[in-house]
Amino acid sequence: MNQQTLPDRDFMYQALLNRDSQLEGIFYFGVKTTGIFCRPGCSARNPKKENVDYFASVQKALDSGYRPCKICSPLEKFGQVPDWLKHLLDEVHASPENSFKDEDLRARHIEPTRLRRWFQKHHGRTFHAYIKALRINRAFEKMKISGDVTSTAFDSGYESLSGFHAAFKSVAGINPSQARSRPLVTITKIVTPLGPMYAGASERGLCFLEFTDRKMIDHQIEQMQARMKARFVQATTPVLTAVESQLDEYFDGKRQDFEVPLDINGTAFQIRAWQALQKIPYGETRSYQQQAEQVGNSKAVRAIASANAKNHIAIVIPCHRVIAKNGGLAGFGGGVWRKKYLLDLEASH
Repeated sequence: MNQQTLPDRDFMYQALLNRDSQLEGIFYFGVKTTGIFCRPGCSARNPKKENVDYFASVQKALDSGYRPCKICSPLEKFGQVPDWLKHLLDEVHASPENSFKDEDLRARHIEPTRLRRWFQKHHGRTFHAYIKALRINRAFEKMKISGDVTSTAFDSGYESLSGFHAAFKSVAGINPSQARSRPLVTITKIVTPLGPMYAGASERGLCFLEFTDRKMIDHQIEQMQARMKARFVQATTPVLTAVESQLDEYFDGKRQDFEVPLDINGTAFQIRAWQALQKIPYGETRSYQQQAEQVGNSKAVRAIASANAKNHIAIVIPCHRVIAKNGGLAGFGGGVWRKKYLLDLEASH
């Protein structure tokens, strides 16, 4: 984005007063009296309106002589795992069946209180609840193959079958014996320059990619669980790892097409609408009218708009490339400013 694509200054000032994290990546602000620049959601003391400069990127703020804030760390992607936590998370993901007690954390020079606060802020759950979900995810995968509940329970780090049954049902919502007959969707959080996104993958491919602050995101996930008759469990898979890598390349301007398998769920009309979205070339836009004509019903403009709003695989299925007939941006589930950012990003490459 260049300086001309910034939102209105009054709008940005109100956003920083509200500490609006939904505008992460849209702008940064520098405080003239301190020489420090911040994210819009920074919790530091609010500056006076006349003392604020606005920037479309971290680089522009640095070029103007501002130093990064130590409170909101604008040099890091919003939601990015900090350096002090990376090794522990690698260890947890490799072996979630291991025990990680407070004394184990301190031996790794990690204060348990600090760790709990980070997980509550970024995952909405405790560190040990996160590990529990990982364990159950791995157990779910094992039992879909072997069906052996007993060996899976002990391999997952549980000391009793009753403890495993209780944990499995609290996370997955079903008994271990039902695992083989239920689809599994693995969900993780991916950090992007526009804020974190939830990404979900079934055994067939990517089925969910949404910004975590999208309105009624929890309700959307519940609807998908019901429609797919699947259980959503937090962890990661090769498909999700590939999505994260390809999103990084996309935001760096190094990728125009995504190469991951998709598991698209919807009505026949919605699927045709989403397939039409995938045919819009990178850097180009279409009107809702043009999209309706492409699916064979020029009068279905409202139905097209409704189908686009129910697209649960943002960016990869590029509903941001559809605009109003008069050239206006119209709506976007992740916010109009994100839509503008994505269109500007593609246009610049």
